[in-house]
Amino acid sequence: MRTLISNGTVVTAEGSYAADVLVDGETIAAVGRDLEAVAGPFDRMIDATGKYVIPGAIDVHTHMELPFGGTFAKDTFETGTRAAAWGGTTTIIDFAVQSRGQPLREGLDAWRAKAEGNCAVDYGFHMIMSDVNDDSLAETDLLVAEGVTTFKLFTAYPGVFFSDDGAIFRAMKRTATNGGLIMMHAENGPAIDVVAAENFAAGRTDPIWHGMSRYPIFEGEATNRVIRLAEAAGVPVYIVHLSARDALDEVRAARDRGAHAFAETCPQYLFLTLDDLGNGFEGSKFVCSPPLRPAEHAEDLWKGLVTDDLAVVSTDHCPFDFAGQKELGRGDFRKIPNGLPGVENRVDLLHDGGVVAGRISASRWVEIISTAPARLFGLYPRKGTVAAGADADLVVYDPEAKHVISASTHHMDVDYSCYEGRLVTGASSVVMSRGLVIIEDGRYTGQKGHGRFLKRSVSPFLA
Repeated sequence: MRTLISNGTVVTAEGSYAADVLVDGETIAAVGRDLEAVAGPFDRMIDATGKYVIPGAIDVHTHMELPFGGTFAKDTFETGTRAAAWGGTTTIIDFAVQSRGQPLREGLDAWRAKAEGNCAVDYGFHMIMSDVNDDSLAETDLLVAEGVTTFKLFTAYPGVFFSDDGAIFRAMKRTATNGGLIMMHAENGPAIDVVAAENFAAGRTDPIWHGMSRYPIFEGEATNRVIRLAEAAGVPVYIVHLSARDALDEVRAARDRGAHAFAETCPQYLFLTLDDLGNGFEGSKFVCSPPLRPAEHAEDLWKGLVTDDLAVVSTDHCPFDFAGQKELGRGDFRKIPNGLPGVENRVDLLHDGGVVAGRISASRWVEIISTAPARLFGLYPRKGTVAAGADADLVVYDPEAKHVISASTHHMDVDYSCYEGRLVTGASSVVMSRGLVIIEDGRYTGQKGHGRFLKRSVSPFLA
């Protein structure tokens, strides 16, 4: 199948220019002007007049079917990747979970079984390490060789995922030899638990106390600590879902002194605030960790995106229904399942709040949603760019289209939207995954099982 995308404006991380894009099978065959005259026969043409042609977006932080607090994240790999496609995302990297006391392999195999044959778009895995010991460290060498090159550890959730400094340092030292990358959830979990227990004992049980208990300084302290450990080990580190200026200050300071510290933030920290956790138990819809912050933190995060102290925007997509799931925490904010839906909304929110609002350029938008994730996580130049030889993961994006975000129209399997009623400018007209059109003019044309597992390489961009 040969498809010509004509008359569009190609937007990459490096710039934008008028060009046609020729797709042959699963890959991009050529990018240039007036390809219709020189490309030879093709099977169909997609007119991109007045639209951008961008690389498919890459969400490197999702949690499909994640068990949490006695329930599971609502989206399966089938429903979640289909919703991702609707939002212009053509690759996800999800998190496989090592159960405490079990081998990494068991967790990875379980998650691959969930995804295999179900995904609408391509997918990879990070590995959550619950136990750091001689056996699990040896397993990381094997997983890196198999294309699972990233390992997530936590300074939060004592008794569940928490790792102490010694365990984190050992894991980091191992990546110095096998080329993997440690990803850190950086909050001071033991200190948070003290404050949360005090608030609950004082009768403060509503969802807003989830946010009030997780001080920004706890995120800043843990971020500094794990960066310093990485510096001692001589390796890069990646901070997931950074939410607070306190943590951003630590990343910026580390980068200024030459440390290889990288960080992502998420749309919820750019567009939502601590106030959303109010309004009684309705605020449970907005419970995530780290929590939403006061509005002034968001402005600092936008500045961090401009300066590249924040390299990526991912979603931390982990949806739980308000009815029956979030309600598990009625009367005790500590029992509310942590997580928000967002895999379908990221691209449009960042276009509207970033490009249209004048905060970032269209090229920077493409960089933070696609190119930087591909580079940092071993997918570039196969993914994350519009260039000959790359996978034909492409989005024809209408920068003028307006639509309202709503649970009544979204495709995520969750009963509410964090952005209910928000009018945004920008929408995907055509979404292509490895040459297959999976979204076109408001219709899903993809296939269950089209998505393939991605064996990722060790990234040279982390040096």
